[in-house]
Amino acid sequence: MTDLNVDAILAESSQRAGGRTDLGDGSEFFLEGLGRFMDSLNADAQLNATGEFIASERALLHTVNRLNYTADRVVFPEIAQQKIEKPVFIIGMPRTGTTILHDILAQDPANRAPLTWECMFPSPPPRAETFATDPRIAMCAATMPPIEDQQLKAIHPLGAELTQECVTLMGESMCTPLFHNQFNVSSYQDWTDRDADWSNVYDFHLQQLQHMQAFNMQDRWVLKTGAHLWGLEHLLATYPDARIVFTHRDPVKSMTSYASLTTIVRSVGSDTIDPRAVAADWTPRLRDVLMHGVNVRKAQEYPDAIFYDMMFRDFITDQFGVITQIYDALGLLMSDEAARGMQAFIAANPPGVHGTHDYQPDQYGIDPAAVRGEFREYIDHFDLPPE
Repeated sequence: MTDLNVDAILAESSQRAGGRTDLGDGSEFFLEGLGRFMDSLNADAQLNATGEFIASERALLHTVNRLNYTADRVVFPEIAQQKIEKPVFIIGMPRTGTTILHDILAQDPANRAPLTWECMFPSPPPRAETFATDPRIAMCAATMPPIEDQQLKAIHPLGAELTQECVTLMGESMCTPLFHNQFNVSSYQDWTDRDADWSNVYDFHLQQLQHMQAFNMQDRWVLKTGAHLWGLEHLLATYPDARIVFTHRDPVKSMTSYASLTTIVRSVGSDTIDPRAVAADWTPRLRDVLMHGVNVRKAQEYPDAIFYDMMFRDFITDQFGVITQIYDALGLLMSDEAARGMQAFIAANPPGVHGTHDYQPDQYGIDPAAVRGEFREYIDHFDLPPE
């Protein structure tokens, strides 16, 4: 196992990347994030042996990928010429329907959603003619042992050919809330919340999309992660014509579900996880970043961007009906083939098809009235009733 320090991660990453050492533009920001991640793992995370290995491999994966993205940009000059036009982003609180919405939209042949295997092994850029048979699919699948925890399986299915979200891509900038979901790295998350310059994240995010689409592109990108709330103003500066679906739900449900997910994920790598502390830590963080996103949107500094507010209660009642409304609002054309594909996916994936995710607020010390009080401004703005 590689030691959890910057020098060891860089040395091993270079070896795995064939001797490459160039982290590209924005390397200073990347190295700051890597250093803060390592420091917080050592100071805050209380990892067991499994957790130390997982954390080490997590840092190595993103560092190797950044080295390879940077090198491929020289080998394939076509990458830098790619234009990203009117990408669709799905943003919102955790557990508000973003994942299933992303999966459904990915059934439209006009939509390009990143898949897990190409995010894990992006180099060289994927090609349309071998996209379904690329050997990296099997490589990725081999890294995913069967999920034994039925709760985790129900929360977020995993698979090499399933859609992946941008919170993972953000790892190549070393600025992502993914790390604090997987490990207790509170001091690192304080930096991402308060001090990190998220323009660096979107500078590299653009390069990642250019890389993945250079030899395999459809009409538009369809992307998702609630982590875009942290840097929404920088997302809009990078993609001023973005189409954004903003999902909304009773925050008590969102917070309880997210506390459950985080507790389960962290428990793999640490023997000292306190579910109540998880909820107490994440509640104010998510409250603040959610209102940050709302306020960026209110500022209306990017008139070419289009927003659509999706209410979770409406979506679970009529998924395809809401998707039709999304297409209309964002000015997208839905082909007959797309409609059939999305409807077939909805029929094959009813709620609970992967199991049920059982959780109650009191398991995490969550007082529903107190949480609704913390999120009152958000609840009132979008008229969200209790669930």
